[in-house]
Amino acid sequence: MRFSRRRFMTLTGGFAALPSFSHLASAQTYPTRPVRIIVGYGPGGVADILARLLGQALSERLGQPFIVENRPGAATNLATEAVVRAPADGYTLLLANLTNAINTTLYQDLRFDFTTDISPVAGIAQAPLVMEVNPSFPAKTVPEFIAYAKANPGKVTVATSGVGSPPHIAEELFRIMAGVQLYAVPYSAGSAPALTDLMAGRVDVTFDPLLTSIGYIRSEKLRALAVTTAIRAEMLPNVPAVAEFTPGYEANTWVGIGAPKNTPTEIIDRLNKEINAALADPNMKSRLADLGGSTFATSAAEFRTFIAKDTDKWANVIRTAGIKIN
Repeated sequence: MRFSRRRFMTLTGGFAALPSFSHLASAQTYPTRPVRIIVGYGPGGVADILARLLGQALSERLGQPFIVENRPGAATNLATEAVVRAPADGYTLLLANLTNAINTTLYQDLRFDFTTDISPVAGIAQAPLVMEVNPSFPAKTVPEFIAYAKANPGKVTVATSGVGSPPHIAEELFRIMAGVQLYAVPYSAGSAPALTDLMAGRVDVTFDPLLTSIGYIRSEKLRALAVTTAIRAEMLPNVPAVAEFTPGYEANTWVGIGAPKNTPTEIIDRLNKEINAALADPNMKSRLADLGGSTFATSAAEFRTFIAKDTDKWANVIRTAGIKIN
């Protein structure tokens, strides 16, 4: 049988289109089996709870189990690398968060690049940290704190829960923008011992996730000076934002979903659509508010842009402050 050039080009063009049709068909039937959401923290924490809330919503919407798999260790790097090495088929997802953006600069020996090896899918939630002091501390406002710190350079102690942790870099950003010298007291075991020492008056100030501090603030064991989001937090409406006194300051924690690079666009778009639909549910909004956060609905492209900007922002802070992992 002989083919004309035009007939040959028509056939080969049709063959070339087969992969895109395959991806489209795959997205239309996705998922056909359980999906894993890899979380770089242990069970019971806020990240784990958020992953399970979203997993339940997606299971109900898509008809397949979305199973949370906890892989704590190495400041979320173990979990991230597991997803980077997974097949790019939409069946292994990452609960991405601010720590991933920080680690891109903080760790020099990673075997992956979060910004290129993970495809952003959708945002889930954002939440503030809270700048708080012991009630006996002389300053009752952020301006008073800045004035006191400048009058006592290097003498005001700030508790930080881990080198390069979100509270640590939030404090460093404040120090840089406010022009103050603070004496850092690191706590490798997380924020619980730092809060204990803050309430006992052994340290002066800390930046901590709002959810873990709200009970102490409401019982007046700690005094909230400000929240780190650009605007006031719904959970503490009478507490100002740092930005009200230090324009441009913002240190949001955030979580979202990522997938291995080269995951078909059609699957990412399907997941993004279903995640945003889940976030629009009033019950989901209420649960996120209970955890101290608010919904962070984005397109996949918007989430990619957000991650790139946030990674660059914290890279500048890490370099300016000279933060290094020992």
